[in-house]
Amino acid sequence: MIRYTLKCETDHSFDSWFQSAEAFDKLLAAGMVACSVCGSSKVSKALMAPSVQPARKAAEKPEAPLSAPQGEVEQALAAMRRHVEENSDYVGMNFAAEARAMYDGDAPERAIHGEAKLEEAKALLEDGIPVAPLPFLPRRKTN
Repeated sequence: MIRYTLKCETDHSFDSWFQSAEAFDKLLAAGMVACSVCGSSKVSKALMAPSVQPARKAAEKPEAPLSAPQGEVEQALAAMRRHVEENSDYVGMNFAAEARAMYDGDAPERAIHGEAKLEEAKALLEDGIPVAPLPFLPRRKTN
């Protein structure tokens, strides 16, 4: 595996992993490498320094975990996620039923977030019930 720092035509910088240098070249030639910020397929390798550290230094300075927000957009999305999770109730797959019950006055009105099938979301919108998709997936426990 090899990691490249890439740059798109609008000067967005991002990292991506590839199986090999040859795999990167093939994917780039096929137009299958795109900017993670704007989606542009005009991408090139950016200048980067190798991350080689002596063994003593490696234990002192761990890299930021992949789960930590890296750029401005990721930080804004992480802040939005925190705000939504702290200020609303997660209702899971019951989102459509809960939203409809609140709209009809059968349940107390409160801020909620959850999951809905596409058909359920369309039905809510068609009935005039104000809902909007969130730009992130819910946190799910695995295993």
